[in-house]
Amino acid sequence: MLTQLALTGLIVALLPLSVVWGSKDPDKYRKLAWVTVFLTFDLIMFGAFTRLTDSGLGCPDWPGCYGHANPLQAHEHISAAQAAMPGGPVSVAKAWIEMVHRYFAMAVGVLIISMIIIAVRGWLKSRRQDQRFSPRLPALLLAFVCLQGAFGAWTVTLKLQPVIVTIHLLLGMGLLGLLTWQAARQSIHPPVSAAATSLRLPAAICLAVLATQLALGGWVSTNYAALACMDFPLCHGSAMPDMDFANGFSLWRQLGKTAGGEYLPFPALTAIHWTHRCFAGVVLLAVGWTAHKALRVPGLQRTGRWLLAALALQLLTGISTVFLEWPLALAVMHNGGAALLLLLLVMLNFKAGIPAQAASQTASATHRVGQPAA
Repeated sequence: MLTQLALTGLIVALLPLSVVWGSKDPDKYRKLAWVTVFLTFDLIMFGAFTRLTDSGLGCPDWPGCYGHANPLQAHEHISAAQAAMPGGPVSVAKAWIEMVHRYFAMAVGVLIISMIIIAVRGWLKSRRQDQRFSPRLPALLLAFVCLQGAFGAWTVTLKLQPVIVTIHLLLGMGLLGLLTWQAARQSIHPPVSAAATSLRLPAAICLAVLATQLALGGWVSTNYAALACMDFPLCHGSAMPDMDFANGFSLWRQLGKTAGGEYLPFPALTAIHWTHRCFAGVVLLAVGWTAHKALRVPGLQRTGRWLLAALALQLLTGISTVFLEWPLALAVMHNGGAALLLLLLVMLNFKAGIPAQAASQTASATHRVGQPAA
């Protein structure tokens, strides 16, 4: 089974790899980095689809499906489980959704391993002088994707325990952020004004604020609290509805249960939803202000415009999800919007540091020139 799974992941990875090596871009390393970012973004979107269609236990074991490499081989087991519990977590469609998600995750792993191979070859060829081929970050990416896989396994074996699923989501977002930084390091960027250094601290704060909101959003999703408040901007017609924070934010518990094993009360779901909704205002203000400042800095205007557009999209999909009672397409788009905001903020952080990097390199070069010959 493991051999079949590995071959499946390799086959899925062949398509993006063929795009890289078949492209006219002479810098295949940079192309591979950005293709991996694109595939990881798609993986996050499909992971949201998997979670929102309640397909996380479509195959209740890991890494295969009832001990097989694909749902076709496990059809008898899946049919038996579906017959025993119609409308339950196991069905043929859900099994395929879950396994396709795993195949895509394995493909991302293959792309990262390819990145490491190219990086090591370039690093050795340059006699460890070309920093863009430094294998440290690709090695960290591989460790990160392995950790992500471990939490994916625990997501299944611990039956969608909310804290595990939320960490799995955050690790996926973290992987996207690291991959974006790696791709940005390989790219040629237009000149950035020295004024960009004034945005380094605000951009870093925005990244931390967004990470907090991602955790809160993941907690909403994994606890199925998206419809705990069906009106907007109020919740149950009140600015301060009845809420149970103690049970809502008790981390180590089963899905739908309190830490004591009782059914989770509805006010706990309200507390989860309301906290995420209120903190969205913090994100809107912080990221909106920083993006507005970026519009005034040469070299950062494009990133600022994209950030404002992504914020508007996220606000629209979030409000529409409430009013339209959580349609699947909008819910998936809302997850994708969060990933897009993360990607753009990572790019803003990278670009805001370009003038400082250039100044450091100039100072280093000047120092070397000024040194007496040996």
